[in-house]
Amino acid sequence: MTSLHDVLYNWLTIKVVCDARPEDTAAKETLDHFDKILHSEYEVEKIDITKDDVMYFLSYQHKEEEKKTRFPRELIEIMLNQINKEPEKYVNFE
Repeated sequence: MTSLHDVLYNWLTIKVVCDARPEDTAAKETLDHFDKILHSEYEVEKIDITKDDVMYFLSYQHKEEEKKTRFPRELIEIMLNQINKEPEKYVNFE
């Protein structure tokens, strides 16, 4: 079983990719998948994202409770950095 923290981590990682690459259909489909898991399995709503030089901060509603978590930017941006480093390996197929 995957934890809520793990799903939020995966969701944020692919959201960062989607925001940087709005034409990337695979990233969008993956983000939709994690959105569905967050909403249907974990009852997470209203995710707000902020960041500073070091961290991403998430505020979200889990069931009826407001919660917060954070992730290091280095970990969240690793996928986007890899794509940007070798874009020829990440061609968008529609």
